[in-house]
Amino acid sequence: MSSLVKAEQGTSVAVPQDESQYLTFILGGEMFAIGILNIKEIIEYGHLTEVPMMPAFIRGVINLRGRVVPVIDLRSRFGKPSTEVTKRTCIVIIEVQVAGGAEDEGTTQDIGVVVDSVSEVLEIATQDIEPPPAFGAHIRTDFIQGMGKVNGQFVIILSVENVLSVEEMAALGQGMDVATA
Repeated sequence: MSSLVKAEQGTSVAVPQDESQYLTFILGGEMFAIGILNIKEIIEYGHLTEVPMMPAFIRGVINLRGRVVPVIDLRSRFGKPSTEVTKRTCIVIIEVQVAGGAEDEGTTQDIGVVVDSVSEVLEIATQDIEPPPAFGAHIRTDFIQGMGKVNGQFVIILSVENVLSVEEMAALGQGMDVATA
């Protein structure tokens, strides 16, 4: 499906409606993507306050304009070694829905994720997104929303709701089994 958009000189240009925008980033040498509508901002990696007795994938919290925002190390969340901080390391602030809160109530939580580096915003057509693999992925398959094909290479599109599930992370922080939580 396309809609017509008026160009500068009175001509019409077809703009595809079946494309979505994704922020791409590098993590452990691989490219991942998150839907741009979930992204609030990207900030430089700065001082984090460690919180005792948290799972290893929770790096700490930051003060973001007077709000406490937890910061998650995605590599650690995927069961890999922690992300090494470099000049290009940054924190992507993502807004996630908190379960139990209806969308009209606006129950959301900002969560920061540490990434090696941010690449670019890409438009990926719906027909260029394959379903997640049933096996062989290096991360949990429920963390993968799909596999986007971009210039002959795959980009792993993450399911923000599953990767950053506030309830699951809270259960892990309390030492509970996620399957029973």
